[in-house]
Amino acid sequence: MTGDDLRAAGAAVQELFTRVPDGAASVPTLGTDVIGVAAHITSCLTWYATDLVAGVDEATAFELVRQPDASLSEVLTQLRAATEVLARVVDAAGPDERGFHDWGLADASGFAGMGCAELLLHAGDVADDQGLDWTPPPALAAATRARLFPWAPADTDPWTALLWATGRTDLPGRAPVTSWRWHCAPLDEWDGTRPA
Repeated sequence: MTGDDLRAAGAAVQELFTRVPDGAASVPTLGTDVIGVAAHITSCLTWYATDLVAGVDEATAFELVRQPDASLSEVLTQLRAATEVLARVVDAAGPDERGFHDWGLADASGFAGMGCAELLLHAGDVADDQGLDWTPPPALAAATRARLFPWAPADTDPWTALLWATGRTDLPGRAPVTSWRWHCAPLDEWDGTRPA
């Protein structure tokens, strides 16, 4: 995955958030409000960019904090910027560059995939909790599923497969996912099993 995938995911998420009538509306799935979800995604994307640049050493010396009086519009501006920052870092990274993540030493495509997952999945959480009709572009959902969850079924709707892989929905004929993690290290390092 690349910076262009992140930009596409960011655009789809921005479109959804502009349809949310109230940034203070509750998102019970995530235990926060809509602004809090946007701030969380912003933090994740910023951490991912920092982690890829920092390399394989854990980079936990900072914490991003949501300003309590920030409006949804202000947070969406920051989300747009964080998306572009991660996209540029991913695009500039060399093929052998790796960065720390608790679930594996990710390469640039892994960080792009994780960024897309944060954007798409949490936007889906907002859409569900706010009763808004929204699905990401199928090719983007498929690419995210293939990069981070190679064990998830490729023979079903890609958005549904991504939701299933993260325990957000059921798939007929498949056991429910109650605990999950993604594979963010290079795909050639995947051992062919689903991580526990």
